[in-house]
Amino acid sequence: MESAFRAFVTSNFFVAEPQSLADTDSLLDAGIIDSTGVLELIGFIEQKFGITVADEELVPENLDSIACLAAFVRRKHAARAQGDVKA
Repeated sequence: MESAFRAFVTSNFFVAEPQSLADTDSLLDAGIIDSTGVLELIGFIEQKFGITVADEELVPENLDSIACLAAFVRRKHAARAQGDVKA
């Protein structure tokens, strides 16, 4: 999953040195994504992983790094598997 996010980020946003981007690096602090980029990222998540991202989930804890993105999608899939209708 991390590789899918890495491929999306490095192909859709300017990353000066893609090989040096760590999974835990802040995409916002590094200036890789901005508010418009977040919307692109949400579209990718919803299409690629078949989940819906609610407005209240648009927080850095879910979207600020490749690791955060992957953990967020895993939590959403786990919630859906347990029958949580919000996932």
